[in-house]
Amino acid sequence: MSNRENYYEKSGKILLIQLSEPYLIMFDKKRILTFMGLLVLFAGVGISQSVFAAASATPAPDLTGTGMGMLALAVFVIAYVLIISEETIRLRKSKPIIVAAGVIWLLVGITFIQLGDTHTASAAFKHDLLEFAELFLFLLAAMTYINTMEERGVFDILRDWLVMKGFSLRKIFWFTGLIAFCLSPIADNLTTALLMATVVISVGGGNSKFIAIACINIVVAANAGGVFSPFGDITTLMVWQKDIISFTGFFALFVPAVVNWLVVAVILNFAVPRVQPDPLEAEARLRHGAWIVVALFLLTISMAVAGHNLLHLPPVAGMMTGLGLLKLFGYYLQRRDEQFTHISRVGLRDSALAIDSESESAHDEERPTYDIYHNLQRAEWDSLMFFYGIIMCVGGLGAFGYLAVGSELIYGGLGPTTANILVGFTSAIVDNIPVMFAVLEMYPEMSHGQWLLVTLTAGVGGSMLSIGSAAGVAVMGQARGYYTFFAHLKWAWAIVLGYFASIAVHMWLNAEAFLR
Repeated sequence: MSNRENYYEKSGKILLIQLSEPYLIMFDKKRILTFMGLLVLFAGVGISQSVFAAASATPAPDLTGTGMGMLALAVFVIAYVLIISEETIRLRKSKPIIVAAGVIWLLVGITFIQLGDTHTASAAFKHDLLEFAELFLFLLAAMTYINTMEERGVFDILRDWLVMKGFSLRKIFWFTGLIAFCLSPIADNLTTALLMATVVISVGGGNSKFIAIACINIVVAANAGGVFSPFGDITTLMVWQKDIISFTGFFALFVPAVVNWLVVAVILNFAVPRVQPDPLEAEARLRHGAWIVVALFLLTISMAVAGHNLLHLPPVAGMMTGLGLLKLFGYYLQRRDEQFTHISRVGLRDSALAIDSESESAHDEERPTYDIYHNLQRAEWDSLMFFYGIIMCVGGLGAFGYLAVGSELIYGGLGPTTANILVGFTSAIVDNIPVMFAVLEMYPEMSHGQWLLVTLTAGVGGSMLSIGSAAGVAVMGQARGYYTFFAHLKWAWAIVLGYFASIAVHMWLNAEAFLR
């Protein structure tokens, strides 16, 4: 078993750079797949709940004060505590949340039956489940593309180019930050953060100070870059799929996002050591068809966006069509690999130089033929089931009226501007995904500018703490011992400055949007 296989086996992590290895360092593929999972799965539930509520003839009753309602909330809190303790108690996060979802909906069903309503609970559950299935297919299509690009070596080329150039640590700091900001709108912030973190770990060697500062810069840049694209962050896709902000409407957040990153980067820049590391050697090579897969991926994204914006079809229609194209191309890759393997074996058997080619033969046998279903199997199923549990738990709590009450207390009492700014701080503690999901479930009446504001704050607010975003958590795992919670916390004040600077720029630059 290779070192790579040992790594997978012991830590349960799959390499990649995703929606990508040695390399000198490995990518945490599970977290990448997790990101893409969250990217689409949470979006649909926000749509389904509000659509369902809008379709109801009467508003949902406030059942938060009932015994069943309080019990449901207690069940969710207990499950969430177990999720947070996953690393300590070694209990997969999907297990408690799925059980919690079942218990909560059991309580919802009993409650509505007692009210004489035999339809609402069933209809709400089925609607959420249907949305989950639709978005689940979206997720599988996206993950399969990312897996294939990783397997073809697309992401390795960028990483190794940076490693071999022999840049100074300060240049590496700025290059990785800039690439993280520019790449995250396309490849998502988690994928980008993991790729750039691998570069700084490889180049930084044992320079723990540089690695920590560079990782902070990468997390901030990736999160900031993700807010002006529906594909850059989970929260932005949630807002886009709910038709609150159009695909091009997110571009209004480009300048605030740049400010958010640059304020932090300029401050961190002065702490970067003035050291010239030795250039490293790397031999990443693209496998056959790599750029065709990239082209198909871009075509698939275009079909998803165009189908949603022009034909009002769900994005999954374009994604699944693109997956079909990849499967056809995968058939070609598989046949080509099989023919290549057959020709190699025949040639070696008939050649008088077979002995000299023994090592090459062994290498060929170690390289399996392309199999698209292998990439599907590499999905992080624990996370997929976790998404189901979270979606159904929040939907069940919404049926009891908790989200309506929360919306009234927060947005009605504090006002949208204050509430949306606080969303960013909450995102840093709780994680921006459930926070934005709750906001979408509440669906408060806000101007277009306020929706842009909450999208911005939820996206960049998670950067204030290392645990506040999927990118931060993933990089902590990858740069273990270098990039830690307290290393990030040390520079939280600079990130807060960038946070408020981006808000100020948004409110000034997009002032007209607050009037409509």
